[in-house]
Amino acid sequence: MFQLGSVFVPVTNLEKSKKWYEEHLGVQEIDSWEGGAGFFFPQGSAQFGLIEVTHPQPTEFEINKSEKNSYFNFVVNDIEAAFKRLNDAGVETTDIQEFGGMKHFDFFDPDQNVFSVVDEDLNSPFHKENVRKQQEKVRTIK
Repeated sequence: MFQLGSVFVPVTNLEKSKKWYEEHLGVQEIDSWEGGAGFFFPQGSAQFGLIEVTHPQPTEFEINKSEKNSYFNFVVNDIEAAFKRLNDAGVETTDIQEFGGMKHFDFFDPDQNVFSVVDEDLNSPFHKENVRKQQEKVRTIK
């Protein structure tokens, strides 16, 4: 019934950000409107939107005083290649870390919006293939 449709990111310079996301994440523009633009990724069904705002706004929430988490992440099959690609292009990133069956790192866009990049271990229940199996079970039950 429900599925993720679009994720929106606040940016202070729409034109600059459009070019940045196209270059670094490979998104393709669907359409634009006054103050915003929508994109698709070459893979997956979720859409991605940029909304122009007057001042930077957080793309992460505070778990505790010393730990934050981004509202969403980007999934890749080869985290080392994604990390190298962003770093080679001069994008600011954190180091790759391992946690609970996944590898991850964060990167920052021109507004210093922070996003996580995740590569799930094949045995993780959150790996996309294992999630698909769970989805298939639910569909066959109904």
